[in-house]
Amino acid sequence: MGEFRYSEWDGSQELFDIDADELMDKVGDDLMSNQNLSDILKRMMRNGMQNRQGKRLPGLQDMMQKLRQKRQDQLDKYDLGSIVDEIREKLNEIKKKERQGIQDQLDKARQKAKPGSKDEKGQNGQQEGQEGNQEGGQEGAGDMTPEMRERLNQLKQQAGQKGQQGTGQQGKPQQQSGQQGGQQSQQGNGGLSEEQLKKLLESLEERAKQNTDKLDKLPKDVGGQIKELSDYDFMDAEARQEFQELMDMLKKHAMESFNRDMMQRLQNMDPQSLANMRNMLEALNQMMEQRMNGQEPDFNQFMQQFGDFFGDNPPQNLDELMEQMANQMAQAQSLLNSMSPKDRKALQDLLDSMLDEATKMEMAKLARNLETLFPMDDMQREYDFEGQEQLSYTEALKLMEELQKMERLEEQMKEAQRDSLDKIDQDLFKELMGDESAEELDKLRELMKKLEEAGYVQFKNGRYELTPQGMRKIGQKALQDIFAQLKKDSIAGHTIRAKGKGGEREIETKKYEWGDELDLDFQKTLMNALQREATKPPLKLSIDDFEVNQWHAATRTAIVLMLDMSLSMFMRNYFEAAKRTIIALDCLIRSQFPKDNLYIVGFSQYARVIKKEDLFYVGQNRYEHGTNLQHGLMLATKLLAKEGSTNKQIIVITDGEPTAHIENGDIYFGYPPSLRTMQLTLREVRNVTKKGIVINTFMLDDSAYLSAFVTRMTQLNKGRVFFADPSNLGKYVLHDYISKKKKIID
Repeated sequence: MGEFRYSEWDGSQELFDIDADELMDKVGDDLMSNQNLSDILKRMMRNGMQNRQGKRLPGLQDMMQKLRQKRQDQLDKYDLGSIVDEIREKLNEIKKKERQGIQDQLDKARQKAKPGSKDEKGQNGQQEGQEGNQEGGQEGAGDMTPEMRERLNQLKQQAGQKGQQGTGQQGKPQQQSGQQGGQQSQQGNGGLSEEQLKKLLESLEERAKQNTDKLDKLPKDVGGQIKELSDYDFMDAEARQEFQELMDMLKKHAMESFNRDMMQRLQNMDPQSLANMRNMLEALNQMMEQRMNGQEPDFNQFMQQFGDFFGDNPPQNLDELMEQMANQMAQAQSLLNSMSPKDRKALQDLLDSMLDEATKMEMAKLARNLETLFPMDDMQREYDFEGQEQLSYTEALKLMEELQKMERLEEQMKEAQRDSLDKIDQDLFKELMGDESAEELDKLRELMKKLEEAGYVQFKNGRYELTPQGMRKIGQKALQDIFAQLKKDSIAGHTIRAKGKGGEREIETKKYEWGDELDLDFQKTLMNALQREATKPPLKLSIDDFEVNQWHAATRTAIVLMLDMSLSMFMRNYFEAAKRTIIALDCLIRSQFPKDNLYIVGFSQYARVIKKEDLFYVGQNRYEHGTNLQHGLMLATKLLAKEGSTNKQIIVITDGEPTAHIENGDIYFGYPPSLRTMQLTLREVRNVTKKGIVINTFMLDDSAYLSAFVTRMTQLNKGRVFFADPSNLGKYVLHDYISKKKKIID
């Protein structure tokens, strides 16, 4: 029976989830302090977010940091110097084996040449005969080397004995040597005199000395040693075989620089295989030159001739093939760039020495053509490896491919931060980052879809914009936040539920929503129940059947809300609170007092009307200075002059006294405020007062200048003044508006 382990729920088992409403609330909060919705959404993608349950969704920055750490882990793990070290170690092992083989052959020859060792020599000859027969099928399996047998046969011929001369180093010559060894087993020392055995030993010693001298004089660098040993006549068969295998490996490495997958499919690196490879390179260069000359090469014919080089998943066109080769050449160059200068030169010289001049010429031509048609400068990198773990050249190229993919993914993620998550290759992301991170990226993509599907945002003219529904949603949230403050405070003597019941009024009905006063219209409620389910009495009512009355004062109010947009409002973080308040007030008027009109005027160096739909994007203009209250009052008066309502008011939200005014069409600015600015601003207050318009001022600062000016303004206009902390601004403004409406209605 299987075992099950239970642990306490810690929240980590829960996947991140957030609905469109919660998401829009977060967007709305950011919009209060940022004028660009697209920037807010991009920042959300970049930084991630946390839902109400405390579960955090990583953003692109977190994911990029994770990717960079993966890359750094690889750099801290491996030592690229081990590539050359591995070749050097293989070479040292081959030289060691060759030296040991030379010594073994000398020891055996000297043993044979000892006087009075006839029986022993005969026994040795018998062993050589048996093992020599084995060497006829396997190179280097016997104790007597081909060189020794060749010299022995020469001596036998000189002694007048018949036999075939075994000049080869493997196959039949070795089998003949085995047969001659068998004859030697029957004749002791093979019928050789001591003089002849001595000459054989001298010949072998001379050959051994020559080879040993060559080994002693080999260059110190690996490339030089490989070059010298390429013309070296090995005496030990195993050392010869291992050196040939090393040469084949290095030749493959030299060709892997432009197509690693192709080289892995080659079984050997014999002259014919290299010739075929060179022919393929030549044909490929011809196609690329045709492309550069404006011709369209015959790629299908190329694949018919050389398709076997490309395996089961061949490129489908020349562009795909060039991209594949350019990537792998960039990987090989990145590998060289990341090595120490000494190791880089050693490896580069070593690989260059593996190829014939014709092949190197075609590869150089290929590199030039690729650079013209498919520039690789941006694909080549230099990495700082600091690890200790060894890896082979092929493994290093695979690592370069992985690092190259990481670079490409990081660039995609950076571009996605500027543009869209669609810039990220999902398959590549999953390959490098894993399933969990891929799911988190999907969650990020879903955030935008949720906002769009809910109708809160839309992509228009290359950027995201709020829809009217989105604006209402933000306004409702701002309104709810302010009323939540009102309920907790003693100032909440009047709330939104205070409906007018006296005077001239209008009645409308609506579907009941949570928070509405339960003033039921019974007739419509019962009709809703019957429409939902036709049945005999008694009727079963559902909350969805409820229809409630909405009472609206027939008396209309026109309001201009003047918003100070001077530099100090932004520097002191007052503007966000003011902006949130205006949005909430607009939502309140739209939903509960739809016949009232609200205008918004922003003023700094000069004043201008702000459309309600543009309020979400209003931000600081760093090129404007001043608080031009005079111009703002002039503009507000013009707006209210168009209204037929008898109830008109101006609400001013500011943190400082006037510092600018307009005179004869010119703007004047001064700080401290000039007497002329004060005079012209108060003149405009008198004009407003003559028209029966009330000015209520909400001060966000209690400086002496501002207090003195506002006191004088209220003496002229009889409006009210509120000193409000930015955190309480909303409840003061809405409370004042609701109180005013109740007085009008009552």
